[in-house]
Formats: sequence, C-alpha cells, structure tokens
Amino acid sequence: MISLLFFGFVFSVLGFTLPSVLNMTALKISLGGSKKELSKFTLGVSLVVFIQAYISIYIIQYLSDNPTFIEMLEKAGIVVLFFLSVYFYKQNKKEKKQIEIRRKNSFFVGVFLSTLNMFAIPFFSGAAAFLMTFNLFSFDIVSTLLFVVGSVIGTYFILYLYGRFANLIQQKTGNLTKNINLILSFITAGFAAFTFIKFVI
Repeated sequence: MISLLFFGFVFSVLGFTLPSVLNMTALKISLGGSKKELSKFTLGVSLVVFIQAYISIYIIQYLSDNPTFIEMLEKAGIVVLFFLSVYFYKQNKKEKKQIEIRRKNSFFVGVFLSTLNMFAIPFFSGAAAFLMTFNLFSFDIVSTLLFVVGSVIGTYFILYLYGRFANLIQQKTGNLTKNINLILSFITAGFAAFTFIKFVI
C-alpha cells in the first residue's frame, strides 16, 4: 500500500517536468531573487494539487461515464488558456513590474495558476485508472491519501528543482529565460490550439 506514495510521486513528477505555466513561473520567481516567494508559490500550487488529486480519484468513474462533462471542461479550458496566452503576451513587455507583483502575492499566484490548470484532474484520474488496471489502487481512504500525498510531494519536488537550478537553466537556455512571459504565452496558446483542434477534427 505504501507503494501508492511512490506511484503518486512518480506520476506527478512525470506530469510536471515538461515546461508548463507552473514550472516556468517558478523559474521566473526564482530568477527574481526571492527564495521566500518561490516557497510561497510552490506551497500555493501544492495546496491546489492536493485538492485536485483528491477530487480526481472520487470522480474518475463519473468522468468515464460522462464524456459530455469532460468535453464541457475542455471547452472551458480553451477559453481560459486563450486569455492566459494574451495576458502573458502583454506582460512580456512589463517584466520588472510583473516580478514585483509576484513578490507580493506569490502564494495566491500559485493557487490561481494551479486552479486554472485544466489538465490536472484528468491527468490524476488517468494515473489512478492506470494503477487500477493492475490492481495497484483501491478507493479506501488510506490508499487515496497516500496517492494524493505522493502527488503533492512530486509536484513540490519538481517546482523546487526548477527554482533551485534557475540560474543553471538560464545559462543553458540563454535568451529563452529572459522572455519567460512570451514562452508562457506560447505554451498556453499551444494547449488552447491543441484542445480546439480535437473538437474540429
């Protein structure tokens, strides 16, 4: 049963390792020079991930039996991602001001951006479903809690690594990290376009 803690950690690490709004924002805050604000941001994200992972387990059967509900969430996600893309594009020209804003309310920025992550609940639901096919997961409270805690630890770990090695990442990627808002704009626009294409094709 303790293996669910490990599985939650692994799935979360896999899901949050690739560049996304959350880890790019963690990178940006760290480059702003505030470890305290990075910790606040990461805690904000982790709090929401705890809730998302917990909810995803209990609604997995409902989601699988109601594809219309999933479609509704995806359509709402397109709109949210589109506006986020426009927002980050505009903020690309206000880098210093944006960093100052994040220093003041990084915890709430983490909560806000993590809440808008439309892929978290489907992702954790898919992870739980995958484990269920191999009889590695059950819906009892202990199994659920272990998986959720593992997922939170994995998320915190990845965001911490992005922040901890921000300067190294900046050295390796050069000008990319100097235009993080622009990168965030492209990432959110890409996800919005991908989701939209799914409905068109």
